Amino acid sequence: MVVLHWVHARLERFNRILMTISANLAWVLVALMVLSILLQVFFRYVLNNALPWPEEVARAFMIWMMALVSAQAYHNGSFVAIDMLHEMMPPALARLLKLLLLVIAALVLLRLFTLGLEFFDRGFRTRAASFKLPLAWVYLAMPVCFGTMLLVNIELILKNLLGLASPTLNQAPNGD
Repeated sequence: MVVLHWVHARLERFNRILMTISANLAWVLVALMVLSILLQVFFRYVLNNALPWPEEVARAFMIWMMALVSAQAYHNGSFVAIDMLHEMMPPALARLLKLLLLVIAALVLLRLFTLGLEFFDRGFRTRAASFKLPLAWVYLAMPVCFGTMLLVNIELILKNLLGLASPTLNQAPNGD
């Protein structure tokens, strides 16, 4: 049990640092996205000469922003969830159900992560139409997103296991 606590504490700390860095990078990407859109508006409507790249760049920034904040949203329970079944169950049974759902989610996230890596690899064969860089760098957002969500999922599994082992810790049954 001591090892489980140690691993959970380290993973929780690592995830917290990763989510802080990701959130700060996401704000920068949002600002860059807005700037590229404003630049396109200026060139299109003021100079009457639209640039070919701002819309595609803004889309790439938006994809990366989403990839960077998804783990934090997952950790905070900000995704849509139906939890009325958990609330109707006894706490121990609700924890078991949550653990089962987290394990299933981990398997799905692991598969999505590997598919994202394959997609990233194939992206080197395709270039963005307007800014001529390989699309792999945009596609890299997929394994980053699913990999960080998988790390959070593992943290939640460990937290849930610790809650099952020590139900007196007063942990919420949803792993939060």
